[in-house]
Amino acid sequence: MSKNFAVIGGDLRIVNLARLIAKDEKQVYVYGLEKVEEIKNISNLIITKTLEEAISKANFVIGPMPFSKDDINVNAPFSNKEISISDFFKKINNKIFIAGNFSSNVKEVIKENNIKYIDLMDQEELVILNALSTAEGAIQVAMENTNILLHGSKILILGFGRISKILANKLKALSVDVTCAARKKEDFAWMESYGYNSTDINKLNENLNQYDIIFNTVPHLILTEERLKYVKKDCVLIDLASKPGGIDKNAKYIWALALPGKVAPVTSAEFMKKTIYKMIEEG
Repeated sequence: MSKNFAVIGGDLRIVNLARLIAKDEKQVYVYGLEKVEEIKNISNLIITKTLEEAISKANFVIGPMPFSKDDINVNAPFSNKEISISDFFKKINNKIFIAGNFSSNVKEVIKENNIKYIDLMDQEELVILNALSTAEGAIQVAMENTNILLHGSKILILGFGRISKILANKLKALSVDVTCAARKKEDFAWMESYGYNSTDINKLNENLNQYDIIFNTVPHLILTEERLKYVKKDCVLIDLASKPGGIDKNAKYIWALALPGKVAPVTSAEFMKKTIYKMIEEG
């Protein structure tokens, strides 16, 4: 697969992805990562001075996950410059664009510009592997922000999707008293089969006062101001959901976004590389 790659912006996952692709003896052109010392002087990796130079020499253009945090600029925390989304898309031309976690507004702009793109978050294999990283990171966040052992603690997980399933399994292995909240009958059946406690997410009220830690994975408001009145004062609230999140913004909580890029950037980059290579090979 003798292809050239442009890597634009991104977090530590993308930094390591650029390094891993270059290590595979593929040419990588990087822009928007100039603050990262680790990628300097790497064979097959060229740090370009302009966005246009990076994109023009590549067959595939890799962007960050999430692609943008404000729908105005590309997510580029390791850059000294802002990378305008409109400018970025003007320079894509006929390249294949690969990134992830696009907002609906950005997707509209992509369609308007007739850009051929691949959303990494549509790739089930990568989504599951990312959920694994998120679950481990969530446990790390919990341990860093509580003064009790997880062993024997009471923890509530709101939602029962990919992240929740993996998180509940790992917490149970730590001898945590795990309760999962959902709506669907089949979810309750799975919870019973796994040995988790269950509760109806629509009926949360006084029963919230028993938990030491609450994780939310649902991307819409679940822990409202009214419901939060029942939560213990020393309960640690951790929101793992993407925007707009699921906890009232006036509450004291930890919004732990993009955990794979923070707690396991090398492993997450390996997952991304394998997924990208597979998609390219399959055409």
